[in-house]
Amino acid sequence: MIDTRRYVESLNGKPVAVFGLGLSGFSSARALLAGGAAVSAWDDNEEKRAAAEKEGIPLLNFMTTGLNGFSALVLAPGIPLHFPEPHPAVLRAREAGVEIIGDLEILHRSNHGVKTIGITGTNGKSTTTALIAHLLRESGIDAIAAGNIGKPALDIDLPKKDGAIVLEISSYQMDLCPTFRPDFSVMLNVTPDHLDRHGSFESYAAAKERIFEGEGVGICGVDDAASQAMYERAVKSAIRRMIPVSVKKEVTGGVYVKEGVLIDCLDEDAREIGAVSDMPSLPGTHNHENLCAAYAVCRQFGLIPQDILNHAKTYPGLPHRQKIVRVINGVAYINDSKATNAEASSKAIACYRNIYLIAGGRAKEGGLSGLEPLLDRINHVFLIGEAMEDFAAWLKHNGVEHTKSHSLDVAVLEAHTKAQADRGQPGGAGTVLLSPACASWDQFRNFEHRGDVFTALVNALSEDVL
Repeated sequence: MIDTRRYVESLNGKPVAVFGLGLSGFSSARALLAGGAAVSAWDDNEEKRAAAEKEGIPLLNFMTTGLNGFSALVLAPGIPLHFPEPHPAVLRAREAGVEIIGDLEILHRSNHGVKTIGITGTNGKSTTTALIAHLLRESGIDAIAAGNIGKPALDIDLPKKDGAIVLEISSYQMDLCPTFRPDFSVMLNVTPDHLDRHGSFESYAAAKERIFEGEGVGICGVDDAASQAMYERAVKSAIRRMIPVSVKKEVTGGVYVKEGVLIDCLDEDAREIGAVSDMPSLPGTHNHENLCAAYAVCRQFGLIPQDILNHAKTYPGLPHRQKIVRVINGVAYINDSKATNAEASSKAIACYRNIYLIAGGRAKEGGLSGLEPLLDRINHVFLIGEAMEDFAAWLKHNGVEHTKSHSLDVAVLEAHTKAQADRGQPGGAGTVLLSPACASWDQFRNFEHRGDVFTALVNALSEDVL
């Protein structure tokens, strides 16, 4: 657990409010209490309040009492700050003139003295975060991944002083960081997402762009228009040293992939480091983008280029990100439950052919739009969840065969039956791919739960030829 005493000392005895008692809220409350703060916590959910009380976390409904006299409101990132409308806890804080922060800001203000690497972007954050931590550790540097991946930031044990804290940072979390900016800031890509929470694409992108404020090093993908514009603005500001990364074009002073080879141009002269196509846990162009960003970060720590690439080959991958669950009679069954929008699903679809796709759930804005260039890779789509009817209409319009399966258990069985029956057809053995292009909350607790259910269903399938 992070020692928060230095932050608590800065409060001059004023209490701290914590709202939202999920993982990060619990973590914040515990760490602040351990640091000597007077904490009052609350959550709209009665079960979460009961769990907090059982843990010895003091409760106070400050929606009714107000927040006058408090030093800060520590808000869980899932709580609406701006749109569709501010949560009442946010309004109480604003009425009282109380600062609203998140757990990453507390981490920063606790003066831990360890270098921080922050990774944001619409897609690829988790993989890049885990990959950087893996590469650093394999090279003898003490590194831990936290933030929006794994442990909440305040629950970690600090790495050694010459180590690194590698943080996956969402746009929600950046909104709650008034002063924290990582020493090494990574922006992978920006496409429309979470617009219901930010109000517009411009506001969403602006929340992410704040990661480039302040001094340090910035690593930025330049393959989409929004990220390219961010890179150019950051270069113009001359506050951070900026490094571009690309999988679509050559970039001066950066890292890129050309014809399947990683190119290091950090020292101006382009050097071929090696092929990126033989990494089983990093398939596809999108993962090559993740690798470019991770490589650029690791070079700033003085790692040897070839060592970085060699260690990348031992990266085990993350659950729910194109994870092969089983291969049955030549048909691969792949869990890509983390793909919660069409842009994310497109990355997986681009890696395979003859796909039996399972999609659906709670749709994001735009639905399946953007998948048109990849439809020739899809044999059949099996639809589940709230988006089923809308997705079916879109697929019918685009001439894609599909089945309304309603639920994941039915979809897995129907996809399995068809994929096994079609093995002798042109195209050969196919791929059953769970890549929903939707949030999971209509039928599952989260994308992990959805992926775990898919994995269990696949593992229960018979190997007998159907």
